[in-house]
Amino acid sequence: MDEHEKLVRAKQQVDAMTGFYGHLAAFALVMVVLFIVNALSSSTWWSQWVFLGWGAGVLGHALLVFGRAPSLIRDWQLRKIREIKDKM
Repeated sequence: MDEHEKLVRAKQQVDAMTGFYGHLAAFALVMVVLFIVNALSSSTWWSQWVFLGWGAGVLGHALLVFGRAPSLIRDWQLRKIREIKDKM
């Protein structure tokens, strides 16, 4: 892997991390608002279901960004990058 490829991959990783942090911030903000609305408007608690569902999505996003992507996905991404680069 040459320096240009390293730079491109590093930029992709930073972009992915930035996207995750935006997702996490939106999740936290919306969950606080939903919790307050739920607490003030209803005796039945429903906000935990939103938390569990969306929280699973945030967890999956974190695993993709910070964990190791399965090799099948990583290989597909590399093939697509090469394919698009060759068409340019």
